[in-house]
Amino acid sequence: MRNADVLVVGAGPTGMTLAAELRLAGARVTVLERLARRSGESRGLGFTTRTMEILDQRGLLSRFGDIETSTVGHFGGLPIDFSLLDGAGQAAKSVPQSETERRLEEWTVELGADIRRGDEVLAVREGGAGVEVDLRGPDGPATLTAPWLVGCDGGRSTVRGAAGFDFPGTAATMEMFLADVKGVELAPRMTGQTLSGGMVMVGPLPGGVTRIVVCERGTPPRRRESPPEFAEVAAAWERLTGESIAHAEPVWVSCFGDATRQVTTYRRGRVLLAGDAAHIHLPAGGQGMNTGIQDAMNLGWKLGAVATGRAPESLLDSYHEERHPVGSRLLMNTRAQGLLLLGGPEVQPLREVFGELVRFDEVARHLAAMVSGQEIRYDVGGGRHPLLGRRMPHLELLGAEHKTSTTELLRTGRGLLLDLAGNARLRQRAVPWAARVDTVVAEPQDGPAAQDLAGTTALLIRPDGHVAWAAPGSHHDLPMALERWFGSS
Repeated sequence: MRNADVLVVGAGPTGMTLAAELRLAGARVTVLERLARRSGESRGLGFTTRTMEILDQRGLLSRFGDIETSTVGHFGGLPIDFSLLDGAGQAAKSVPQSETERRLEEWTVELGADIRRGDEVLAVREGGAGVEVDLRGPDGPATLTAPWLVGCDGGRSTVRGAAGFDFPGTAATMEMFLADVKGVELAPRMTGQTLSGGMVMVGPLPGGVTRIVVCERGTPPRRRESPPEFAEVAAAWERLTGESIAHAEPVWVSCFGDATRQVTTYRRGRVLLAGDAAHIHLPAGGQGMNTGIQDAMNLGWKLGAVATGRAPESLLDSYHEERHPVGSRLLMNTRAQGLLLLGGPEVQPLREVFGELVRFDEVARHLAAMVSGQEIRYDVGGGRHPLLGRRMPHLELLGAEHKTSTTELLRTGRGLLLDLAGNARLRQRAVPWAARVDTVVAEPQDGPAAQDLAGTTALLIRPDGHVAWAAPGSHHDLPMALERWFGSS
């Protein structure tokens, strides 16, 4: 049976974001999810500044109501002032992953994606012009066929194994407990507290819930078929802190390790991976879910254009080229944070040195940009313009009839040619791509982003918000850039 251009396996934040982006690009999408209903668990909490920008770009932030934001972050437990990121340091605090999944699913369904719950993928076969997926669902076994398949099915990805992706790295060396509990009052330890026997972390969540993380040094990882009992978590907590939390009411309990792995390629033929299916790591700094959402934003518009015949398959090469280095940096910084946060007394000199270094604004700014995604710059071709390859910052604009902004103009998921100089000849050259790229004449209004555009007459912005071409400053001319990112005219 074939009823989709793309099959997406996994209905977490990565899978939902990808499915929505594919629908914005006009592709037919079916999402296959093993669980019959959302788990309600919230491994991820909040959004990094880059994810906040992405959600705002698609008009989604309002769905989350009043979001508490903060400029306080950390690197390996060492506090960092994220406001050093030139006004881009606001990150969302304590938005449970369960809420993120619910809001993203609502958006995805509104856009017309088909979500099939209770369908477990058993096997994957690629052949000819498509991919076959054997699954077991509520109505029994079935086989679906589609031209493209994307595994967004987490760290234990079935798609990754079935499609033969290499997944090198290091196995877990320790086990950590995570529990959301009620009925207990604990002093906040938002960035973690290093103790003689390990590390504990405490943070308040909405609804009177407290999140705790416990890592007892020297505890080897166990292969578990089910989550640990809360009594095991409480015992470890008491051994480390001397406090008893045995009376607390567990909302849910889980465990994780510090395994670090990344696939060697994000695409094998007609099968691609995104999120934890492509990279696993210590969840330091809440980067995992956010990186998965950003993977999906990078891939969605590209695969959508290819799946609907508007761009050649070669466009998909840029997905691996752009996101694999981001994943490598993610693994590097989480391993470094793990040493600082979870290491024993032998790491204390390193903590002290880092503690001195992060007092320098330049160092703190560098680390904040690394863990928030603000440092990302893709190779979009040669040129000297400072925004080339970077994500377009929010820019207030005055159009012919009303005020708008780059954030609003990107909500459709289409490309954007921004004419800042009223250049009719430039606009005429973009006419052959009018079905894929919106052309807007506007004047920048005062603000930080406007200052960075001094002398800029035009910008070509990809659907994911990254600047693909600028005038003056790009080595390519406009038609070359349009063809590279949006296909032939």
